[in-house]
Formats: sequence, structure tokens, C-alpha cells
Amino acid sequence: MNLSSILVYTSSKHLEDLQSSLCALPGIEVHHQCHDTGRLIVIQEAVDEKTEMDGLRRIKDLPHVMAAEMFYHYVDDGNTLPAESQNGEVLSWA
Repeated sequence: MNLSSILVYTSSKHLEDLQSSLCALPGIEVHHQCHDTGRLIVIQEAVDEKTEMDGLRRIKDLPHVMAAEMFYHYVDDGNTLPAESQNGEVLSWA
């Protein structure tokens, strides 16, 4: 599973329309929006890197998108568990 955070810019007047378009895409969730700046933070879940990059391209191609860039990317292959301290606190990812 691949998770990515994508920062999307639009004009304030198109924010609601763009949010609706984003929510219609598979694997996409609008996590935060700022009406003053026209920024949206989008979380994308994808099965692999190709699907993840295709999703970013689909976002960039939507009407009213001025810019969209991935700023965080995480891959979980299901085999990695975090190292824990004695009190159960996560220390690091192995």
C-alpha cells in the first residue's frame, strides 16, 4: 500500500467544485481545505507506485487545478513492524 499527501492549489472561487471532483476520484480523500488560500491537502491511497503517480497526474489534469505536488510518500509492504520501547512507544520503523 502506498500513501501520499498531495498539496493542491486552486482559486478560492473554485475550491468547492474542485473538492467535489477530487472526492470522485478512487483512493482520494480531501483531508483539509483553506478557503482563504485555495489550498487543499489530499490523501491518496494506491496499491503501487504506478497507480500513485497516475493518481497525481489525474489530479493535475482536473479543471481549476493551478498546481498539485506530492509532499509526502509512504510505502507499507506489510512486512515491516515498528520497533517499540518497553512502554509500547514506537521508537523507529525497522
